[in-house]
Order: sequence, then C-alpha cells, then structure tokens
Amino acid sequence: MGGAQSLRLPHGKGPHQVGCTDVMVGPNRKGLFFRLFYPCLPQAGAEQPLWIPRREYCEGLAEYINLKWCTPLLNVTFGSYRVPVRWNGPFKACGSRYPLIIFSHGLGAFRTVYSAVCAEMASRGFLVMALEHRDHSACATYFCKAEAGGSDSLEAALQEEWIPFRRVQEGQKEFHYRNPQVHQRANECVRGLRLVQDISSGKAVTNVLHKGFDLSALKESVDLTKVAVMGHSFGGATAILALSKEDHFSCAVALDAWMFPLKNDLYHKVTKPVLFINTEKFQTAESVAKMKRLSSRNRQTKIITILGSVHLSQTDFTFLAGNLLNRLFQTRGTLDPYAGLDITNRAALAFLQKHL
Repeated sequence: MGGAQSLRLPHGKGPHQVGCTDVMVGPNRKGLFFRLFYPCLPQAGAEQPLWIPRREYCEGLAEYINLKWCTPLLNVTFGSYRVPVRWNGPFKACGSRYPLIIFSHGLGAFRTVYSAVCAEMASRGFLVMALEHRDHSACATYFCKAEAGGSDSLEAALQEEWIPFRRVQEGQKEFHYRNPQVHQRANECVRGLRLVQDISSGKAVTNVLHKGFDLSALKESVDLTKVAVMGHSFGGATAILALSKEDHFSCAVALDAWMFPLKNDLYHKVTKPVLFINTEKFQTAESVAKMKRLSSRNRQTKIITILGSVHLSQTDFTFLAGNLLNRLFQTRGTLDPYAGLDITNRAALAFLQKHL
C-alpha cells in the first residue's frame, strides 16, 4: 500500500455493475440528501464520480481534525480520486425487486466516505441509500433553499446553505449533545425509507440537484419487505436506534459502533437482530458490554472482531491515504485493507441473506 499507484477504491465483486447518483429532496434542511448506489446496465465510456464531491468537504475534514493547515494537503491527496461506479448509469430493472439498505455515516464523515462498502452491496443486488446527515455531525453538508423573490424556475431560485460540523461546546456534557443528534439521524433514516416507499409506489419525487437520473425508474423495483439499516461508528449507533424506531427495518449491521450516544433504556426496545462488526483497536469493555446486552436479548444478534484492523479500516480512507497520512491518522492496521473489506462484506452479506 505504500506506492501511489496502489491507492484506489476497489470495484464491487458481485454480478451487477454499479451506478450511483446524488439526490436532494426538499428545499430546506428538513429534506434529505443522499448518494444512491444501485445495480445498473453496462454503459460504455461511463463517467466515474469524484470521491470528494466538493472542496468544502476537504475544508470540513480539516476543521473536524482541528488542523486547518491540512486543507490543501487533503484536497491534493484526495481531490482526484474517483469512485469505480457509473455516474447516473441506467438502472437495471429486476423482476424480483431489490432489497434496500439505508446507510448512516460516522462522526465527521459524509455520504461518499463508505463508497467501497456501499458499492459492494450494490454489486450484490442491493439498493443502498448513503445518507448525509444534517445534524452537524457531517464534516460538511448543505441544502438548497428557495431564494425569496426568486425565478419561477425552481433550479434557478435555489441557493446553497452549508451546515458546518459542530463541536461539543466547552462546559457542555457530550452525551446531552450527542443523544439528540443520534435521534435526528435515526429519524432521517426512517424518512429515507419513507421516501423510497413513495418512489417505489410511483409518487413523483423531485431531485433538486440535477436531472441526470430518473428516480421513477425505481418504481416497483424495491422489495420493501427486505430493508436493513447499516452504519459505521456514530452511524452504527444510529442504525441500532433506527431499528427500534421503525418496524420495516428487519435488521441492522453496525460497523465498529460508537455506543456512547445511546440511552440505557433503549436496549430492551431493540428486538430485531444486529450484527456488530468491530475493529481490534477502537472498542472499550464498556461498549462491548452494551452490545452484549443486545445479544442476550436476541440470539440472532452477533458480535465479531476483525483482528489487525483499526477504526478507519471500515472507511474509504484506508484505501486512499498514503503512508504519511496513515502515520498521522492511523488509517490502516496490520491487516491488508482489501482483506479487511472482504471479511466485513462477507460477514454482512451472510447476515443480510439470513435475515432478509
């Protein structure tokens, strides 16, 4: 992994080619913003999207790690990488319909940081909605608001408003800040499901970003009896909470879940199975004890730990950060990143196959 030539995101290994598009619904911060990964038809000369979609995300990452001088370094390092999927590729219709995964990102991340996992799931025949949360936990995100007195054209009348990452303020108890955030995130997961239900039923939904992908292609193509919620770190906690909020979620996959934001009275409400895929270096005894409280209530809930992995091993940074950034931020453990991804994906797919 030391040479620049080896730094790349892996292709999905499943039988389907993968397309993706960005969707923003609603001209205010209460709308939804996500990247949709889906099985697509072959397309010659298809464009591949940038992994860092906007420079503002590099600025947000630098702010999150509290090293603003890193902005140019992050922009140069990650700014040219592309996701090996087909941007706005033609949707591949399926007679049997596709199961759905709602994916929640971690603290300081955004919708593209888990492209390797999401693309793999899509290559195996899932629709994956990778949300970008608007609770100030993303390193940066934005929404498009209607400009007062704007043009009659919706697109011409929209203005971007950015939502920056927000730290816990001095003197503020972190739990009292993070718990409302995790509830907002879980509610956004539920709203994401509602949106897919609308689209699948044929309801017209406007994507305010562009018209490169026709959402109506998903009509009657989603198996809404087979829906899972998945996430990493803060997103892992989000997935668990969302599972307790929405009956249509059949199970959850929590990648190195940060259990801290969840209240103790939640655990008896989680009755459906959860797969915890932990890394070796992140979890504490207290956190694992909370996971075991769930496994004691449901025999189908499982906890595994991938040896030689670190917290960022389950993100795209493990594939794209060179030796310098790896030393600074520990983006890789001793386990080869591609082997670690393969273990994560195989475990998640086996669990999803069983419970969906």
